[in-house]
This record gives sequence, C-alpha cells and structure tokens, in this order.
Amino acid sequence: MPLDPAYIGSTVGPFEIEWTARESLLYALAVGAGARDPGGELQFTTENSTGVRQQVVPSFAVLIGHIGGLPEVGSYDPGKAVHAEQHFLLERPLPPEGRAVSTTTVTDMWDKGRDALLWTETRTADAATGEPLAVSRSCAYLGGAGGFGGERGPRSEWAAPDREPDVVVSMPTRPDQALLYRLTGDRNPLHSDPVFAGKYGFPRPILHGLCTYGFTARAIVNGLCDGDASRLRGMSGRFSRPVTPGDTLSVALWRDGADVRFLTSTEEGGTVIDRGGALLDA
Repeated sequence: MPLDPAYIGSTVGPFEIEWTARESLLYALAVGAGARDPGGELQFTTENSTGVRQQVVPSFAVLIGHIGGLPEVGSYDPGKAVHAEQHFLLERPLPPEGRAVSTTTVTDMWDKGRDALLWTETRTADAATGEPLAVSRSCAYLGGAGGFGGERGPRSEWAAPDREPDVVVSMPTRPDQALLYRLTGDRNPLHSDPVFAGKYGFPRPILHGLCTYGFTARAIVNGLCDGDASRLRGMSGRFSRPVTPGDTLSVALWRDGADVRFLTSTEEGGTVIDRGGALLDA
C-alpha cells in the first residue's frame, strides 16, 4: 500500500542502545576528527591522552537515536529515500559511554504531489535514570511516494545574514569517507555500491548526509566553541544536494549570541546543507 497518513502518531520502541568509548571514538573518526591534524582533536579521538578528557561530537545524539529504524508508514522505494533534514537538541552533553532508550514517533507526512516528506521524532533517555538525553527530528524525502492525498505541509523562511561570516571552517573529506562512516551503522548501498548508486542516477556512491552533518557539528564546535563540545546544545539543517567522498567542505558560520546560522558547501561548488541553525550555551 502507499504512504498512509493514518500512521501519523505511530511509534517504534523503546529500543535500548549501549555504547562504549570505542563507538564514540569511531564516530568521531567517521566524521573527520583528526584527519587533517591527528593531534588537533584528541578530545574526540582518544580516551587516554595526558590532560585531555574525552568528549563526544554532539551530533552522535542522532546516531544513537536511530537504532530502532522507522515505524510502519506504508510502501515506498527505499532506493529513492534520502535524508532531507535533521534537527537535534541535547538536554546535557553525551557521555563517552552509556546506555539509553529511544522511542521514535511519526509526526508528519507531507504529500508533495509526485514525492513525499516523512517527519519523525526520536526521544532518547538515560536507561538507568530515565532522565532525557536528547530529542532529534528527522525528515526523509521519499521519491515517487506522493499522491496519497495528505497535507502538503507549510513553507518555512530562512536567509543567511547580510554580512560576511564570522568564521569559515574548511574540512577535506576522504575518498573512502563513506566506507568509514558506514561502520557506524548505516549500511545503505547508495553509499558504497557503485552499481546500486548508478541505478539511481549517481556516477559513484555518495556520502551519507549525516556524515556531512557530523562534519558540520565539528566545524561549529571548533570554530565557535574552542573545541568544547558541551557548548553546542542543538543543531538543524536541510540537505540540499549530495556530497561526493573526497570533496572539501566549507562551513560558513554567523553567530548572534547563543544563536548560529550556517551554510555548508563544497569547495568544488554548491551548498550541501542550507537553512542551518545551531544553539550554543551563552
């Protein structure tokens, strides 16, 4: 059956996830930490460096919240499903190791005619205490899944500030970046199999949107927070075009107090995350 708005409000979970310092270190490497300067981000890439306390790249919150997958929503072609938008808000900094439970709810299903947008919200809490850790909202673009008679959804306005960025952070990705990132759990062959990628119009496998998102989180922490991950409380952005592994990312940051706007582009040309926003501890 096609997408069915009756599934709005349905849930999956709670699912339990446990991670160790190994998983949080692997995530940091998968989103580029230490690639340019192995000694420059030891707080993310090591757990036993002298005088350095291990921290977690804040966007790891999205990863641990996706363990349970999507609730039932109807039928669509998974090869035409791409990550469209991602938000997260942390209640407190994530620990390098921990145990949590996550529940995912279908919150919106927008009919764009030929295509569809599916919104879900995941709430993650500490498994031992029940205290909230994070809330993440995800939007998936489902190509060819529209026409089910649902609401079209609202339009949102966003504009970059009319001034030069306060900071621009440049970060190269590796040619094998997608192969590294898939070890964090996303094994979609769109990011690894040339034949599968070609079937959907890509000349070669593309980078995971959430990998680009993690690179951007690092840019914010390093560019505006002096490397202190605890100061980045939340982040949002829309994936506007794919990144090819090996591209160099450039993140333009505008700060206004605790609020940040950003655009992530490739130096090869084109914005890849737009409508970017972040919330810092003042």
